[in-house]
Order: sequence, then C-alpha cells, then structure tokens
Amino acid sequence: MKEFTSIRQLGDIREALKKADYVKKNPYADQTLGKNRTLLMIFFNSSLRTRLSTQKAAMNLGMNVIVLDVNQGAWKLETERGVIMDGDKPEHLLEAIPVMGCYCDIIGVRSFARFENKEDDYNELILNQFIKYSGRPVFSMEAATRHPLQTFADMITIEEFKKTDKPKIVMTWAPHPKALPQAVPNSFAEGINLTDYEFVITHPEGYELDPAFTGRARIEYDQDKAFEGADFIYAKNWAAYKDGAYGKVLSTDRSWTVDSRKMALTNNAFFMHCLPVRRNMIVTDDVIESPQSIVIPEAANRVVSAQTVLKELLIGLEA
Repeated sequence: MKEFTSIRQLGDIREALKKADYVKKNPYADQTLGKNRTLLMIFFNSSLRTRLSTQKAAMNLGMNVIVLDVNQGAWKLETERGVIMDGDKPEHLLEAIPVMGCYCDIIGVRSFARFENKEDDYNELILNQFIKYSGRPVFSMEAATRHPLQTFADMITIEEFKKTDKPKIVMTWAPHPKALPQAVPNSFAEGINLTDYEFVITHPEGYELDPAFTGRARIEYDQDKAFEGADFIYAKNWAAYKDGAYGKVLSTDRSWTVDSRKMALTNNAFFMHCLPVRRNMIVTDDVIESPQSIVIPEAANRVVSAQTVLKELLIGLEA
C-alpha cells in the first residue's frame, strides 16, 4: 500500500479485519519492520486519540516518530497557489512538503475541512499536495472528507461486539453548538457500505450527506423509527453539506440527543461515538456511562487500526 486516504484502500474488508485481529493479538510481532524508519505526523488541527494512538502504533512497530503541530512553533504556511506572500505566512506548503519528506519515510496528515470553499474541501487540497509533492507514502489522520483510521477502528469494534452476522447499524445526527466536518460520518458510511449489514442514516431534513458516501444506506428523517431494532447506534454531528448551506449549523434541536428513551427502542444496542463527545448535547450521561456504551473500546482500537495501516505502508516500502 502506497497511501491511505479511504477505508476502500485496505481492499477486502474481511481480510483487513483479519489483519487487524492479528495485530491486536500480537502488537509487538513486527518491530523489526519499522526499525530505522521514521514516521512524521503533521497536525494542522487539534488531536488527542489520533495523535496518541498513531504514535503508539508506530512505536509498536519499532519506528521513530516526529510530531509537528503546524500551529505551534512552525512557520505559518501558505496553501494557495498564485498568492503574493506579503502577509503573515512566510513559507509555502509547496516548499515545506518536500523538505518534510527529506526527514522521514512515511507521513501522516491531519487537516480538517475549512468550510471556506466546498470544492477545495472535497478535492482534499492539502492532503493531495502532500501525496503529490512529498515523495513519501502518505496516510490521512483525518482530512476534509474522510477519517479512515477512525472508520477502521469502528469496524474492528463492531466486529468484536456484534451478536449477529448482519447487525442493524444506525448512524444518527445529534446536535452540537459548532459546525463540524462531514469527515467522520462520510467515512463511517463508506465503511459500512463495504459490508452486508443493514444500514440506516437518520438526521433532520437539510443534513443530507454526499450520496457518494451514503450509498445504499436508507435515509430516515424519523429518529425513533430509525432506532427501532438497531444493534449499534453511532452518534455524530455534522454541518450541512448541501449547496448554499455548506458548513452551516441549521439546527441544534435537543430532541435529537441520544437518550435512554431512544435507546430503549433498539435491540439493546451498543452506543458508539468517535470522541470527543459533548455530553447532554450528543448523548446523555446515562447512555454514555451505561454498560452498552463501547466508546472506550472503540477508542482503544484506534491503536489497532493505525498499526495495521502503518504495517501495510511499511510493507509497501519494502516492495
């Protein structure tokens, strides 16, 4: 594997899950694979789980790790072509990227949607510049349109907790005070569509996601109806995608908060969320603290997903 920006690049999802299972059971089995190799992790946006889990995964593989927070201690970077650089950004990304490539073997990039230009966001302007100009394998640690490491961890978690071969998975929008990217819901939908699980997405009207990601999912505007008989509830907020409202908060309707009444409609469903979570906005305390909440095992599996991906990238370097 030469890059990782989508769950689809893992190939057959069943085989990918088997590889993840091996990594989870044998976390230190491949330390020689990363010996004398360096991972550079570049953060344009904040991180807790992604930073810690990916660094831990690289260390499990014997890699050296360099972490660069672009907003703390680095030159401000210009990302647009054709601009006159007479402002507060003294370095252009097009020089910075190949320089970064000189110092490492693999690059991870975290760069969220800016909500300034829908076309730029959905063309992955920053991530694709790293792929084009770094000369190194690049993987996404969350980009404008996808968060594939999170999605892979989600799928590993569902595989571990499912009680039936074809569970009903429901991804529900929930209220949030800020405009959040579509990356996690896009990516989760893309991943679940690789399975034969029943898949429902529920949200208020106006919050439709890009059909390229929702695929075969049934869209349901009645949250209670969507929850009926569900085996997994995946809660997440996202801002509007549609033209004319892109990046906007259209609703903060608290009736969409996941609470115990709604969970009672399910088939004793497990509750999932990528974290961080706004308690009593996205989900009530009693739900996230219940025995059916698997947000911590889900977060722990971020190490497994990152390590499986890094292992495939390291194998690709040897090819």
